[in-house]
Amino acid sequence: MAEVKPELTVLTSMAVVRETTNPYVVDLNRLLAHRVTLLLFSWRSLLTGRWDVFHVHWPDAMLRRSDPIRTLGACLLLSAGMLRARWTGRRVVRTLHNAEPHERHGIVVRATLRLVDRTTTGWIRLNDHTPVPTHGFVVTIPHGTYADWYADTPRPARRPGRLAYVGLVRPYKGVDDLIAAFAQLDLPDVSLHVSGRPVDAEYGRAIARLAGADPRVVVDLRHVPDGAMAREIGEATLVVLPYREMHNSGAALLALSLGRPVLVPANAVTDDLAHEVGEQWVQRFAGTFDARALNRALGAVEGLDGSPDLSARSWEAIADQHVVAFARAVDIWSEHSIAAP
Repeated sequence: MAEVKPELTVLTSMAVVRETTNPYVVDLNRLLAHRVTLLLFSWRSLLTGRWDVFHVHWPDAMLRRSDPIRTLGACLLLSAGMLRARWTGRRVVRTLHNAEPHERHGIVVRATLRLVDRTTTGWIRLNDHTPVPTHGFVVTIPHGTYADWYADTPRPARRPGRLAYVGLVRPYKGVDDLIAAFAQLDLPDVSLHVSGRPVDAEYGRAIARLAGADPRVVVDLRHVPDGAMAREIGEATLVVLPYREMHNSGAALLALSLGRPVLVPANAVTDDLAHEVGEQWVQRFAGTFDARALNRALGAVEGLDGSPDLSARSWEAIADQHVVAFARAVDIWSEHSIAAP
């Protein structure tokens, strides 16, 4: 366990834990709470609370509201929190989950996110290929395994020929491409299950229409609870994630944690993942996703048994590395204060 000052207090951008809360953040905070004083997020804590480090995940999600007035209010509150941090020597450490935000934002949200970036002291990236701003220190801490999260969840036997897509249903994730490619797959006894909540209602309706044209396709367009998610992955021969852009994928790590191979786009990040966990476990396609990519991947994973190597993704080590990053951010401020005239 990392050696840190016992008075180190970290405010996390995660508020109360809900059924839809990302397990990555829940697992990380569960272990951080044994290493630092951890405060769950509230606007009051950000603006008036006693904390040393504000650990930010997905700052754009903090600003997402149902109408423009509430969005503006969230932007003003977060901006005030950043100004407080700058003026009082509190530090901001941000985890970069994505190379770019998934959705386009208005001018006020973009300005607020730029202020968060300028206030950030340290950047935590999940792989070595994430671009970071030129200021502040950078550390790479990998995404942890989901094995412990699903340790008590029953895992069914795989069903031959079953393909699965799991996770949020967004246009950039290529679910429509997957259904179209699957329709061209001329193999007996194959099926496709799509499980996940659409972020955009119209896109969800389009996916349902596409799936309705092929009786081999089953869709469950809602938030999928842990037990159902484990069942969908466990019954799959291959988990297919045909993203048009993939940088970090919790869905890929989830499938691998449950012992199922994945098909993902080929890039530097997924190449590194394949080298780490085993080439056969991470099938990749280059260029446009099509039925040939599905066919090749199904053949490549036939008879695959055992488990991928996820030994480098221990949550205990990951939590220790986060604490070191937080302490480094605080030490930077202390050194700056001592050196200041």
